[in-house]
Amino acid sequence: MSDSDDSGRRFPARLYRQGREPDPRFTLANERTFLAWIRTALALLAGGVALESLGLGINPGFRLAASLVLVVSGLLTPLQAWFGWQRVERAMRLGRPLPSPALAFPVGVAVAVVGVLVLLGVIFA
Repeated sequence: MSDSDDSGRRFPARLYRQGREPDPRFTLANERTFLAWIRTALALLAGGVALESLGLGINPGFRLAASLVLVVSGLLTPLQAWFGWQRVERAMRLGRPLPSPALAFPVGVAVAVVGVLVLLGVIFA
């Protein structure tokens, strides 16, 4: 069975119809990166829930704000995982340079903001 015969059964089929099949090692590395983003999303969600549930000794307003930043970041991160995976897979299939992750910087900023909010929450508790 050729790659073109198999492309209709893979999801998203539109992506797999483009270009040539890349080296499987690169495709699997891209998949591992996707899963790392998913783990990051789970950690952000768990951190937001834990902070709000167990954040004793932290000013409630700062605690809630930090928890919300973590939860919203955790909800947006799977979008980075999915669209980032597609963008990299497409670039590999078309022989183009790999794109940078679109949400890496915003997620990093969100974590820094949470750190500042928790620090302020402890100071003003």
